[in-house]
Amino acid sequence: MRGLAALDADGLVLLDLPGEWQPADLQEFAHEAGIPLTDARMESSKRVRAVLASRAPSWQRIRGLSPSPPAKWHKPAAICLAIAGAALMTYLISVGLWAAWRGISVVGRILLDILEAKWLLVLFSPALLFLRPLLARTHRRRIKRGTIVSAHGGGPYLSMGPYDKLQITQAGKVTAEIRRGDLHGQAFSLLLYRYEGLTGLLILDIKGRAVHHLPGRWPPEDMNRFAKRHDLPLAIHKVSHEEYLDLTRNAKEATP
Repeated sequence: MRGLAALDADGLVLLDLPGEWQPADLQEFAHEAGIPLTDARMESSKRVRAVLASRAPSWQRIRGLSPSPPAKWHKPAAICLAIAGAALMTYLISVGLWAAWRGISVVGRILLDILEAKWLLVLFSPALLFLRPLLARTHRRRIKRGTIVSAHGGGPYLSMGPYDKLQITQAGKVTAEIRRGDLHGQAFSLLLYRYEGLTGLLILDIKGRAVHHLPGRWPPEDMNRFAKRHDLPLAIHKVSHEEYLDLTRNAKEATP
């Protein structure tokens, strides 16, 4: 990941601009504007993530133009295409042409990536039409049971993995594991915080130091169920400016 972040005087992120930026142009701009420029490309990724997660109250992220909403006819068309894809797959497999279906599926996915029409993916992977709703229901059931807790808006989620480790999963991949315990740097408790308009979750060690920072909206009820199930102390607090700076800027790692 590459990008540019504008920080306030406290080192909190005001503006996050993902993308490719030319260093020479930025240096010239910063010189003309009289703004210090820090090149963090060689810094440790943990440190950079911790900085990007320390957001100012007026924080915003700009990714460019928002994608246009899907047309109303996309869903019925996707269902029809999934049925057609399933019929074609069944026929080819029944006549012993499994390799042909595999080839069609691979080529189709490549073409859809080029055409940026990913809603047509069900034609070449018809099982997605049924698997996605099933996986979504399973995810909600796990949240209600307290086995996992998820941030609003499809963000990362927490679970308890093997060997008594807290796992942070994002986009289907485990991005961090933190061993639970009462030693330095181990996950001991959870803090759900609010600072002005900002909310987030902090995983703390036994001394109250931030081991991992996960900004975003975490439902308190879901968080409470998760904490009780896994015997993790949970606190919900409105923190002061000084507390917020101390916790977020000194976090060992973060998931911005």
